[in-house]
Amino acid sequence: MKKFLAASVAIILISLCGTSALAVSTSASAAVLIEAESGDVIYEKDAHSRRGPASTTKIMTALVAAEHSSPDEIVTVDERAANVEGSSAYLYAGEKVTMETLMYALMLRSANDAAAAIAYHIAGGIDEFAAMMNEKAEELGLGDTHFSNPHGLDDEEHYTSAYDLSMIARAALENETVGKIVGTKKYSAKMDGGDATRVFVNHNRLLFTYDDIIGVKTGFTKKCGRTLVSAAEKDGVTMIAVTLDDGDDWRDHRAMLDLGLSLYERVTLCRAGDYITEINTKSGKATLTAPCELSVTLPRERGEIVVEEEYSALGGEVRFYLDGRKIGDVPLIPG
Repeated sequence: MKKFLAASVAIILISLCGTSALAVSTSASAAVLIEAESGDVIYEKDAHSRRGPASTTKIMTALVAAEHSSPDEIVTVDERAANVEGSSAYLYAGEKVTMETLMYALMLRSANDAAAAIAYHIAGGIDEFAAMMNEKAEELGLGDTHFSNPHGLDDEEHYTSAYDLSMIARAALENETVGKIVGTKKYSAKMDGGDATRVFVNHNRLLFTYDDIIGVKTGFTKKCGRTLVSAAEKDGVTMIAVTLDDGDDWRDHRAMLDLGLSLYERVTLCRAGDYITEINTKSGKATLTAPCELSVTLPRERGEIVVEEEYSALGGEVRFYLDGRKIGDVPLIPG
């Protein structure tokens, strides 16, 4: 927090009305619904139990890949990646392909060979890349997650929780590259050394059904059951839903996302030019003003927002609090 000389403080109360929450339930073994900006948990069901994530693993794979490579990077497909089991983009050993194409294959087609090709290219091996995934999980503060591979094939040491998956998805959506990919319905890419084209169609049925869906990833193994991470954005509000082992996930996710979107709204706390303050200085009067807009996502049903203005001859700051928690700030500058 900034310090200001000879500071004075003004407190203002803003009253805002709200709406009532509605109940929601799922058939999942574990589930969670969060508001993406704040990370607020709106609904949860056994959200911290450790379970296999199946191919929703690939959200973390994509995030790590995006942070350690560039989309136009050329990858030579390792023979071990070309032979990996499960869903496939039918990569062949020695093929040259861009990282971007591999990431679309990873997230739309859920290709295990693309996941392995990324791992061998970036880290030199599956175990080494899994270690990078675990480092990222630790960085995000996830206590119920451990990865042993980049694709999500069953392994006793490969697990996460519904809550941890929501935090991974939250970080992934904040990444420009990953956010764009997971919201794409179809992607085409020319194959190396010929005129043939690969076409990847997103497995996320919600993307094709509702205009507000922006991602994220499906998954399935016999052991894990159906796993799904979804996200919806409407009027500046983003919700993330996660279900693990859910036979009715499409319906459950729509209900969860609708609940969240009904309970939150985008609120403009300050517009440029608001909070114009005149202060006395040694050289005379000076005017301080907020130069930018600040908007945040808040529950529709909430308490009073407290606004604090702190200023001096050098400048100042406007801070906004809700229920004792700081929800934003803007500077006050001479002008």
